[in-house]
Amino acid sequence: MNQKINAVYFSATGTTEKIVTGITNKILENVAGEPNAKRIDFTLPEARKSPLAFSEADVVIVGIPVIAGRVPNVLLKYLNSITGNGALAVAVVVYGNRNYDDALIELKDILESNGFKVIAGGAFIGEHSFSKILAQDRPDERDMAIASAFAQSIYRKITAPGDIQTVAVNGNRPYRDYYKPKDKYGNLVDIRKITPKTSSDCIDCKLCASVCPTGSIDYENVSVLNGPCIKCCACVKKCPTEAKYFDDEIFIKHKGELEIEFASRREPELFI
Repeated sequence: MNQKINAVYFSATGTTEKIVTGITNKILENVAGEPNAKRIDFTLPEARKSPLAFSEADVVIVGIPVIAGRVPNVLLKYLNSITGNGALAVAVVVYGNRNYDDALIELKDILESNGFKVIAGGAFIGEHSFSKILAQDRPDERDMAIASAFAQSIYRKITAPGDIQTVAVNGNRPYRDYYKPKDKYGNLVDIRKITPKTSSDCIDCKLCASVCPTGSIDYENVSVLNGPCIKCCACVKKCPTEAKYFDDEIFIKHKGELEIEFASRREPELFI
């Protein structure tokens, strides 16, 4: 196997990173000699300023989180700036145990429109960004075992003689609209403008500002947002004093409904 293996991902809370690097590392275990590999984390805004370009000598495992059942809007411009030039790609999405809806087929379409040959796809589960109990601590050991088996299948496909075929994945075209929660009267509600608050427990360590994937948290005053909030909850989950929180009634209601309705464990879906 002569191709360079590339792990490319957006991962605000680490779940997508864990899956993508797990797949990548398992593939590399099969490669004799010094591994030819690269890791590209495009979670923070600075990393998305320079477009990426690959070639036929590359295998690229691309991982993103699912937001409202789709590829996150904030990533579309950057993803469409990446050129494949015939590189092989594996499309990976990670969702919070509700549903990945059309995110996987959308990511596959983006990659193929930019010159990649998508040979495998996977939808994995990670702890939901809103919650500490919905898909708690996932991806877990069972998920990673499935990711390892997936990686072995990818390796066999890449190294088999003959032409490498593209893969079909689940999803709809045209894509379904973004998933929206409902209020207590059953009306659709828009939570895009809901933002986290900062309590007096804040020690001004600036960690929230440094991990915000949209660069929206003001470094001088971390209680202020200067841009959009995508509800990744990196600031909430990584705050050492739990000073970041949501108190919006609609958000809290939606979070509780998700935790009840989607409590049953979902399993990864693989396409190869």
